[in-house]
Amino acid sequence: MRGAATSYVVEVPEHGRWASLVAWGPYAVADGPSTVAPTGTVHFLPEADVEPLEYAVRGVRYAAPTELVVSGPDGNDECRPVFVSGAQEDDDLELTFVDELRRLRLVLHYRLPAELDVVERWVSVHNDGAGDLTLHHHDSAGFVVPTASGAHVRYLWGEWNSEFQQAAVTLPRGRFTIDSRQGITGHSYSPFLSVADADDPAGTTWGVQLAWSGSWQLSADVDTTGQTRIQAGRVAPSLGLVVAPGSSWVSPVAVGACSTEGPDGLARAFHAYQRTFARGLPQKVVYNSWFATEFDVRADHQLELARRAVRAGVETFVVDDGWFTGRVDDTAGLGDWDVDPVAFPQGLGAFIEDLKEVGLGFGLWVEPESVSPGSELAAKHPEWILRTEGREPLLIRNQLLLDLGRDDVAEWIWETLDRLLTSYEISYLKWDANRPRLDSGVHADLDGRVVANLYRILDQIRSAHPQVVVEGCAGGGGRVDLGMAARVDTLWPSDNTAPLDRLKIQRGFLSGYSPHLMSSWVTDAEGTHDGRERSLAFRFHVAMAGGLGIGADLSRWSDDQLAAAARHVAQYKDIREVVANGLVYPLAEGVQYVGADRSVVFLWDTGDGNVRGTLPTRPRRIPLVQLDTAKNYRVGDEVHPGSYLLQVGVRWGDTADSQCLVVEPVD
Repeated sequence: MRGAATSYVVEVPEHGRWASLVAWGPYAVADGPSTVAPTGTVHFLPEADVEPLEYAVRGVRYAAPTELVVSGPDGNDECRPVFVSGAQEDDDLELTFVDELRRLRLVLHYRLPAELDVVERWVSVHNDGAGDLTLHHHDSAGFVVPTASGAHVRYLWGEWNSEFQQAAVTLPRGRFTIDSRQGITGHSYSPFLSVADADDPAGTTWGVQLAWSGSWQLSADVDTTGQTRIQAGRVAPSLGLVVAPGSSWVSPVAVGACSTEGPDGLARAFHAYQRTFARGLPQKVVYNSWFATEFDVRADHQLELARRAVRAGVETFVVDDGWFTGRVDDTAGLGDWDVDPVAFPQGLGAFIEDLKEVGLGFGLWVEPESVSPGSELAAKHPEWILRTEGREPLLIRNQLLLDLGRDDVAEWIWETLDRLLTSYEISYLKWDANRPRLDSGVHADLDGRVVANLYRILDQIRSAHPQVVVEGCAGGGGRVDLGMAARVDTLWPSDNTAPLDRLKIQRGFLSGYSPHLMSSWVTDAEGTHDGRERSLAFRFHVAMAGGLGIGADLSRWSDDQLAAAARHVAQYKDIREVVANGLVYPLAEGVQYVGADRSVVFLWDTGDGNVRGTLPTRPRRIPLVQLDTAKNYRVGDEVHPGSYLLQVGVRWGDTADSQCLVVEPVD
């Protein structure tokens, strides 16, 4: 299978007991002899334990890592499927294996779009027998990475208010695992691993992400020869997952990518893939009133904020938490999604009309998966609350969860959202989720049922209300993954909006996720970790590197601040297409977005260097990338040859702590 610049080559040996990777990488590598096949004599272990298996099944492989462990009614966990057929059409490949004794049919699915450098992989397990099959371990894929000296493994870790922190570990041999067992993607780790050879960390880099918004696990395993295997999949239920006779189970999609341009090139490969999900809706500048009002939502105050937001150039006004009945604080109201007549005495429709008169669209915050214990919904439908039989449900952040594994709950959530989106002229929906899902519940595959229903509702919103921009949020960046990226228009990386903290979070986010998905606000927040002051321009330039929003209390902003905001917003509107769709190249002190006909450069002075002139120094210049040496380029008031900007770079201003520069050819 061939992508834009890489190939993925698979073969099935004549014995048919497994599929093997031949090569994964640039054409020059993939068209030659296998770079992953073992050489020499295999001692002590079966052959399958050292071969580069595409999908390892317990019973074919024993000692080395396996992707599938399945038992039958007899409790035996050995399975030996044999290849029976293969089908390849356009970008798709299917390899089918059958275990006649177990009556199990295993299909390996592949898709490698010709214009991209990513391969989608997933499996389906079919029970063609008369007894139950139990899946004890069920990864989506095992990706063999042709490292020779061990692995340099990069990953993203974090916590609430500190998501997407970049880290790496060198793994000469052994295993490294990250996961979430929270019933949601989680803040602790992102479902993303990248690997380069330990002797060349900046060289060719491979990466894997998982399209799943429940519990998940990714592992990098370096065998005794120095070769790496990345496994990706759902976390199996503790009692296993039962596949009944005549039924099937389909795994989430795992996505692998490869780039000869190192980890930054890998990021660009994933960005290109994620942009295929984008619907082309305009990325309008949003104002969100949460930090200005919290739960004190009053129509007159909201309208006052809206008028000031218009002066700053905002296009959509979003009312956050506190708009519905009973929501005076975080202990009440969730589940009762009716407009509070005290907050909006003339009705929400009248408020939206007022916004339209001042030139603003309207957005609304919801958290439809949660319920407050004292809500009318909880009293009316106590059976809808997620709980383990015989035990009290787990209360976190003063809220419980609805059992989204129930189809009637899923239907109620859809009908509630559909009613709101149909009754009111809503152009932006912020879907939040402020707690993990930890109760065991009553369903055998709670994680699978919940995520399937979540995806179904999001798909229904896209289909029935295609004009509505949907933002995915989960107490900050607690549900950022490929599954959500395919179903929402923007994602909220973190509740931390302080400029220096946020800059670090956004750098990590962009290492795996596209800027068109990165919602970012300008606020007055102080840093959780780094509280050093930065200018309003710095705050705007950080937020303009993604989908720009404003969340500050604008009633406290001066006329000068509003005027400055208007200038930044106007510039953002001019460059937002390049930011959303350009190729992302990190620079020494910033980032460059390379578009079809111009580049946008953000530079940030984080205060970590000698910037006060107290010691001798030289004028700072930042070299750029991806310019034509035969052309001249305008950068602000200056014009320079492309060769000069590539070698010497753009000049920092004398006093500014950040810059946003547009680089355009002049000939």
